[in-house]
Amino acid sequence: MRIGILFGGASEEHPVSVKSARTVAENLDPGKYEPFWIGITKSGAWKLCDGPDEGWENGRPVVLSPDRDVRGLLVLEDGKYETIGLDVVLPVLHGKRGEDGAIQGLLELSGIPYAGCDIQSSALCMDKSLAYTIAGSAGIATPNFRTVTADDHLDPVGLTYPVFVKPARSGSSFGVSKVSRSEELAGAVEIARQYDSKVLVEEAVAGSEVGCAILGNDADLVAGEVDHIALSHGFFRIHQESTPESGSENSTPIVPADIPAEARALVQETAKAVYRALGCGGLARVDLFLTDDGTVVLNEVNTLPGLTSYSRYPRMMAAAGLPLSEVIDRLVSLTLTGKLR
Repeated sequence: MRIGILFGGASEEHPVSVKSARTVAENLDPGKYEPFWIGITKSGAWKLCDGPDEGWENGRPVVLSPDRDVRGLLVLEDGKYETIGLDVVLPVLHGKRGEDGAIQGLLELSGIPYAGCDIQSSALCMDKSLAYTIAGSAGIATPNFRTVTADDHLDPVGLTYPVFVKPARSGSSFGVSKVSRSEELAGAVEIARQYDSKVLVEEAVAGSEVGCAILGNDADLVAGEVDHIALSHGFFRIHQESTPESGSENSTPIVPADIPAEARALVQETAKAVYRALGCGGLARVDLFLTDDGTVVLNEVNTLPGLTSYSRYPRMMAAAGLPLSEVIDRLVSLTLTGKLR
């Protein structure tokens, strides 16, 4: 099976995407797949390369054809081009133009089946204010929040501190600040605006950070083990460390989560409810808060979660008995047939 694997990208999560692709390469069965690696540089150039190893940026120029008669790649060389047909595409892209519906739109035009969420669910989940609104209408608890657009001035009256200020449409924890006093608010908004013109100001939820990996479509969903992010201080900053492979200075992921069985089941069921309410398909990681009174509150949804050696999604699936190689196989099968095998 010819599988195109997109990685890199022009977002702030470029380095994480490259690491995710390297982990995918280590877990891709060569007896089942003929991989075509398409790396996207930080400037947005597309390169057909031998894999996501060092030097991949020197690959041949390539584009994904939007012509459904091609259903694949156009490789450019010496003023000519050749075509490479693809059976399926796995977009290992995080953040903007990877999880927001942009690449999904191009793949829809191409007519090539692609793994993961569609345009609509990708766009909804990427915008945290929209995700909260849709999830809230489905009866799922969310933080109280305000949005601040590019031309808005935020009135601090009525805010209960601490609050979190974050880009509404950005990945990981880039641009996120915890604000304890009104005097810090304006500066935090400006930091968030470096990543998105739309900013979210939301109440701090007192509770444990937990997450759940989901695989599947509609009613046929598999939930991974629940994890718990144990914090020593501060707040959870994913992918902000210089060497995340060696761990974080303030957080430790615990899988399975050290919570009661009833709470674990509630987290998994809430994660599935969020996944369905937002129209997700293929895979996603649903991040939540578990409060002391047992309430589960939505934090955010990652429609193409990190797949690195230290990422939460593959750890949660592995703890449930599904190594990444099996997750990839099931995801491809799901993409092509619409059913989990």
